[in-house]
Amino acid sequence: MIRLATTADAAAICRIYNPFVEGSIVTFEETPVTPEAMAERIADIQRTHVWHVACIDDAVVGYAYAGPWRTRAAYRFAVETTVYLAPDRARQGLGRALYTRLLADLRDMGFHCAMGGIALPNEASVALHEAMGFVKVAHFREVGRKLDRWIDVAYWQRAL
Repeated sequence: MIRLATTADAAAICRIYNPFVEGSIVTFEETPVTPEAMAERIADIQRTHVWHVACIDDAVVGYAYAGPWRTRAAYRFAVETTVYLAPDRARQGLGRALYTRLLADLRDMGFHCAMGGIALPNEASVALHEAMGFVKVAHFREVGRKLDRWIDVAYWQRAL
């Protein structure tokens, strides 16, 4: 089941997200996020955009959201999307299901295009974005440093 996230989902979302913070290059955050801070993020995003969770047996196993692409006024119709799944729920169609719902809602809300930023290498995320119709539009070399290595970031874009 996919539903809108609530601030009550914050601790479950942290359980999915924080292992990526601590042990991967997938996110450039380096300090685990508290449930309180995550609840603020959820509330903030949902003021203007949308955040969904995927649930199995009432447990949150993944999430996807969109926020502003950039802050200048002319960018207001573009969004940056994010999707995370619990590691044991990858490759089960949940990422596609979350993205399908997210992108449809964004289109209905009047947004024009979606951007997905991916720290590389990340074959699974690249495959998901391309399966959802995103096309690679930019590649920035060694723009982040985490876990004692330089990391490239590329962007994929999709019209809504």
